[in-house]
Amino acid sequence: MGASKHPLNDLKTKIIQHHGLGEGYKKLSQRFKLSVSTVRNIVRNWKTTGTVLVKARSGRPRKISERQRRRMVRTVTVNPQTSSKDLQHQLAADGVTVHRSTIQRTLHKEMLYGRVMRKKPFLCTRHKRGRLRYAKAHLDKPASFWNKVLWTDETKIELFGHNQGRYAWRKKNTAFQEKHLLPTVKFGGGSIMLWGCVSSAGTGNLVKVEGRMDSSQYQQILENNVQESVTKLKLRRGWIFQQDNDPKHCSNSTKAFMQRNKYNILEWPSQSPDLNIIENVWCALKRAVHARKPSNLTELEMICREEWSKIPPTRIQTLIGSYRKRLEAVISEKGGSTKY
Repeated sequence: MGASKHPLNDLKTKIIQHHGLGEGYKKLSQRFKLSVSTVRNIVRNWKTTGTVLVKARSGRPRKISERQRRRMVRTVTVNPQTSSKDLQHQLAADGVTVHRSTIQRTLHKEMLYGRVMRKKPFLCTRHKRGRLRYAKAHLDKPASFWNKVLWTDETKIELFGHNQGRYAWRKKNTAFQEKHLLPTVKFGGGSIMLWGCVSSAGTGNLVKVEGRMDSSQYQQILENNVQESVTKLKLRRGWIFQQDNDPKHCSNSTKAFMQRNKYNILEWPSQSPDLNIIENVWCALKRAVHARKPSNLTELEMICREEWSKIPPTRIQTLIGSYRKRLEAVISEKGGSTKY
């Protein structure tokens, strides 16, 4: 009967043999635990073709040849920003006309998918060396070291900015119904700049920055909030102050201020927001604030303060507890960008 050694074909062969011995469809379905219709189709196919094998279907020939497929993969590997439209033009030059969805499906089979590029600070060789040096120098620091650090940073929170890019399910011709609209205000509705600090014990002070912050205002914020936060968070003697390398943080007057106040400053590599755990805290704060939909800047500031006070110390402790993984990631990338 031309059966192959494939298990499915063996099963079909047995069904045909038992059918030849006089067994009906119902009995065969019980014996082989198949539906009656499946058994009937197997027997019918054998009677028609004389075999239990299913003939290979030819299908439509592929428009993209194997050589062209390899070239596509090579092109997007070398230049990941190549668009499917670019590849479409490349194939057209070979006389091949295909839809972009065909190109995308071909690349998907190679496990290549179009994704939004992540935004990360530009890293030159000098930045990478500094990041690598920092990671190696601090890789084996004990938990007690990181528990002494006061992490600080500034961030901007926009009134309506978080709403950009949202989607809504709607029917045709309902685009301008109020529930399907995002409210906008000229110039984005404004924003506020905040300075904050955290440690393993929780969140410290949160301060609204008035106007454009310069070295003088930065020092005033430190004067009014750092020691108060250190006391509140019960940081012991020898606590460590962390800040990034913003010019106002590193100006001569700010350095003199920190020397007078005997700040123990953590060495910090430039272009490294992924190494500052407070960035994750900012993200959590912004999600919580915008979920409450503040309607004006006064309300925005009030909600920011309320949500800041609600951030549990355990969240920050978890971030600090996994800090070694960040350092390992930097080392693994030879100082390059990480997922953090």
